[in-house]
Amino acid sequence: MAFKQLFFGGFIMILLACQSSPEDRSAAFPLEGSAIGGSWKADWITAQDSLPEKNAWIAYRQSFINKNITDSVKLRIAVDSKYWLYLNGELVVFEGGLKRGPTPEDTYYDEVDLTGKLKQGQNTLAILVWYFGKEGMSHKSSGRAALIAELWQGNRLVTQTDTGWKAIPHPAYASESAGPQPNWRLPESNIVFDARKDIPNWELPNFDDTDWPSAKTIGKAGSEPWNNLVKRPIPFWKDYGYRAYENNLSFPFMSTGDTLSCKLPHNAQVTPYLKVRAAPGHRITMLTDHYQGGSAYNMRSEYITGDGEQAYESLGWINGEMMYYVIPKGVEVLDLQFRETGYNTEFLGSFECDDVFYNRLWQKALRTLYVTMRDNYMDCPDRERAQWWGDEVLESGEAFYALDRKSDLLVRKGILELMYWQRADSTIFSPLPTGNWDKELPGQMLASVGYYGFWNYYWHTGDLETLRKIYDPVKNYMGVWKVKSDGTVMLREGGWTWGDWGKNKDVPLLMNTQYYMALKGQQLMAEALGKATEAETLKAKMKTFKVAFNKTFWQHDHYRSRDYKGKTDDRSQGLAVVAGLADPDKFEAIYHTLQTQMHASPYMEKYILEALFQMGYADFALHRMKKRFEKMVEHPEMTTLWEGWGIGAEGFGGGTTNHAWSGGGLTLLSQYVAGIYPTDPGYETFQIRPQLGFLKNVQATVPSIRGKIRVTIQQDDTFRMSITVPQETTATVFIPSKYKKIEQNGRETPATLYGEYFKIEVASGEHVFKAR
Repeated sequence: MAFKQLFFGGFIMILLACQSSPEDRSAAFPLEGSAIGGSWKADWITAQDSLPEKNAWIAYRQSFINKNITDSVKLRIAVDSKYWLYLNGELVVFEGGLKRGPTPEDTYYDEVDLTGKLKQGQNTLAILVWYFGKEGMSHKSSGRAALIAELWQGNRLVTQTDTGWKAIPHPAYASESAGPQPNWRLPESNIVFDARKDIPNWELPNFDDTDWPSAKTIGKAGSEPWNNLVKRPIPFWKDYGYRAYENNLSFPFMSTGDTLSCKLPHNAQVTPYLKVRAAPGHRITMLTDHYQGGSAYNMRSEYITGDGEQAYESLGWINGEMMYYVIPKGVEVLDLQFRETGYNTEFLGSFECDDVFYNRLWQKALRTLYVTMRDNYMDCPDRERAQWWGDEVLESGEAFYALDRKSDLLVRKGILELMYWQRADSTIFSPLPTGNWDKELPGQMLASVGYYGFWNYYWHTGDLETLRKIYDPVKNYMGVWKVKSDGTVMLREGGWTWGDWGKNKDVPLLMNTQYYMALKGQQLMAEALGKATEAETLKAKMKTFKVAFNKTFWQHDHYRSRDYKGKTDDRSQGLAVVAGLADPDKFEAIYHTLQTQMHASPYMEKYILEALFQMGYADFALHRMKKRFEKMVEHPEMTTLWEGWGIGAEGFGGGTTNHAWSGGGLTLLSQYVAGIYPTDPGYETFQIRPQLGFLKNVQATVPSIRGKIRVTIQQDDTFRMSITVPQETTATVFIPSKYKKIEQNGRETPATLYGEYFKIEVASGEHVFKAR
């Protein structure tokens, strides 16, 4: 059995030794699904006994009589911050609730479908609530630990939170742990559970709660500090259930003071489970290899044993490739397992080719994407869990090619949150929801509202209604930016003038390229919404800006701002191309620049590689992709991609090894190599325009909103392509012009020459093309 002693820079020694309120914009920008005041009958309730200021756990119970088991049953429930729901002793929601908030003031609520789950006669609801009580980069604390809930059967209110409920602080959960504490970015605290103080079976219907005090009411729905209640816009988590670890541990095992190393199948969001036999008072610690992911301390769990045989699952998720259990001497380990949970989406997209490197890159990008999805898209699941919008722009692009369409709801949630948090001066900032951050990163904000952000969401989904909701706030934000006398944009410092990790950043040039892409996104939104006059005005502004940009920044063979003295900034050259600021007569010079300059982080590298594909240099794009990402892709133990090009000191910003922005290669392989991309909003029409470069075989599936698009391509002396076109869509197929005599489904077919391709339009169905 693979047990070994591990030392986390002195941390294990410690363990063993101690075994600015933005303006409310809801009136001008109505919240979806909000339930204000009188539409709820329930009260906010909490425990009578005093609670700790942070990291409080409260147990609630209520029994009620039900006479009708045929009607639909819905439970509406809101908490700050998380809850676990039992009905008649059965766990029906594992970690409900979303981190606050949809606006700086308001709170999300869940609607739980309990149809068919009630019994005739007496039923019992038991709810465990975890109140963070801390601000974080992904959570705005209300400052009050509370619950509100009401159960509806059809149009009849069955029960609601009031003084008839029972509530106590759960005595087994300690509010404080020994250091180290999770870093300031996380609202979650370490979880310490003392089984000697547990309330066995408190969630079961026959539990005697006579001695429990009644709950205390502390407000009506719609009251401060929770304010408007906004319906959860994303699914409940997917629960994969308990699973054994990958390294075939054998039990029982008597610890001699061991750290047990348990291998997870991949970097995942998990809650650890144990079953042991022990005397009271032994402290078992659970943490992952990502406990210091990104150099900062993250969450850990501790369990203090009761007497005899006992089982425990720590409810706050942590992530990593390995789970470690620090087991004191004399504790007999009977079983160790884990529960993986995550965003409820399916991995429906795929990409495979004849070079295993790109297959690994695609799969590692997918794993990185999934472990950075939950309440919100996040930069990393360990150090921050924060919705940085530079990261989300890339993540959302990947999701369109890799995941089912439930993933679109998480992007939409992020879009609405970003604009609902817009400040009175029209600036926007991320990450949010947040209680301890208010700095605008101008470049990331331009990316969010721009062509690759909001517009790309619409282009892949066809969701015009969301564009309609956010257009005016976007317009207001764009109005914050001013143009200088030379026609280029005036640099705004914001809260943090961050362009990218790494060296040789030409920040004025970066901001100008991103500003143009934001203008492009706004212009396209105006056009899609039928705002013809605004669209034409913006188009003219873009034309003028492009002339000024090239006059100011083009230096014969590369782009550079006047006062910048560093090496040529590769990221800015790529952004100029993908923005549409660089015309084809500059492509060759930019291509030569990108052969020698490599300064961007993995975040900005995506745009450089995309520029190479757009300029027609597919071979070099693939070569550069491999050169840049090879170290992390070929790492034998890590299943996700990194924040920087190396680990720790070799990386950037603390160097997490599961960072969302490194997965842009997934999008590029599906969109450019396989060639699949919508040509109308929501894939009403799309193209298959492959750029295989030196690859010989490619297979790809894209789970579009219209259905699965499948492509198989083989190229050598002959060219073969098989495609699946979903119902009620039309595809334009591009075949390299070096191939002649094109056959479609066994018959020679006419094709139109289009640059270096022949193009053919096809209707829905299965199609096979051959050319020599």
